[in-house]
Amino acid sequence: MSQKNDQPNMKRREFLGKTIAAASVATIAPGVMLTVARAGSDEGASGATRWGMLINTAKCANGCSACVDACDKENGIDLLTKPEGQSDEMWNAQRPQWIRKVTLRDKQTGVVSNLPMMCQHCEKPPCVDVCPTTASFKRADGIVMVDRHLCIGCRYCMMACPYKARSFIHSDIAEQVVQAPRGKGCVESCNLCANRIDGGAATTACQDACAAQGHHAILFGDIKDPNSAISKALKTFESKQIRADLELNTGVRYTNV
Repeated sequence: MSQKNDQPNMKRREFLGKTIAAASVATIAPGVMLTVARAGSDEGASGATRWGMLINTAKCANGCSACVDACDKENGIDLLTKPEGQSDEMWNAQRPQWIRKVTLRDKQTGVVSNLPMMCQHCEKPPCVDVCPTTASFKRADGIVMVDRHLCIGCRYCMMACPYKARSFIHSDIAEQVVQAPRGKGCVESCNLCANRIDGGAATTACQDACAAQGHHAILFGDIKDPNSAISKALKTFESKQIRADLELNTGVRYTNV
């Protein structure tokens, strides 16, 4: 696994200032705003490789949970059980989710989009900036991860994430999968199937599941490789970042929103 990068130089006050300022800008959902990234725009990031995703919301089927289910199985989330004495309502609210399906409506155009929301793998991840133990880190290839051995469960990263993409493990761990070890009291989130990718795979579990359903809404790849399918698609189609106003330069982009 690649070594951790240096902490991003964006100051906490700068990030919070941008967050507050964004409150006065038209949003398509509470805390969510889209800004256009024109086709062919520069995808700056350190390292020779930067893994990312391009999601075509026009192909994302309403009511389909194939990507969520595949992610749960791949990362052992489906093995987690409700803590004893906890209500179903509380469990549903706290149950770890690396991907969740959301429906967004653009207040200006009225366009409704269904899309998968996960860690956006920012070039300047605020979760890394606020982590007091360096448990949250960004690899040289752009994947944002959590080191469970260093995580103290303070959940600062969860508060800092503008995408609500991180989960806290409340449950006792009875079963685990080798590729996604976890610990009670730790935070975790989508890591773009790092274990698969490090092993030579070219696709993520969610992309495979989406393709198997015939939707082909998810495209994963190296956005810094000019010959990759995702790089060519980003140069061809207009894409958008969620909360681009925060200038985090996300590795996950969306089209048709």
